[in-house]
Amino acid sequence: MKTILCFGDSNTWGYSPTLERRYNESERWTMLLQSQLSDKYRIIEEGLNSRTTVFEDPIEPGKKGLDYLLPCLGSHHPDLVVIMLGTNDLKSRYHVTASDISKGAARLVEVVKNFTSGFMKQSPDVLLIAPPHVLELDNGKEGWDGAQAKSEQFAYYYGLRAKELGCHFLAASEFIQPCDKEGIHWHADQHQKFADKLSQLIPKILPLNK
Repeated sequence: MKTILCFGDSNTWGYSPTLERRYNESERWTMLLQSQLSDKYRIIEEGLNSRTTVFEDPIEPGKKGLDYLLPCLGSHHPDLVVIMLGTNDLKSRYHVTASDISKGAARLVEVVKNFTSGFMKQSPDVLLIAPPHVLELDNGKEGWDGAQAKSEQFAYYYGLRAKELGCHFLAASEFIQPCDKEGIHWHADQHQKFADKLSQLIPKILPLNK
């Protein structure tokens, strides 16, 4: 059995931009991915609304991804960690550049690559995903000033970090679009599209015969 830890924010958790509920197991990408992979793969859902890479949220405590990643690795001993974080780092209260956000994501990659346990033959592999663009819309998105322009730089900077660290990389902006009215979260069809893409990619990264 190959275990895949999906470590992300509200778009991993399954936050709907239009429905007053979480996407269910037949809608959110993590469980769609589980249904498309062989039963010899097991998906661990680890999405948290408002989760950042390495930044402490002064308003919502408990959102710093760096604090939770190591104990999460210790709980699950995954073979592969899929990291898609950085969207919440765009909030204006953090005052950071796209480059700095990518370095926060890189710090998480380093934690995974340095994780060891006597029960594991090697450290988990990592797929670093640059989150898709966000949209700054005239809909009262308070606290997201300048977020769109920064998000449009994610693919470039995350690609650099992945190359530096020698991990797998995917730019979600190449095929995922957020809700055109809400600007941050994904419609259900984008969850399906994301699952389809990962279901093709993951067996190449993590073949069952290894």
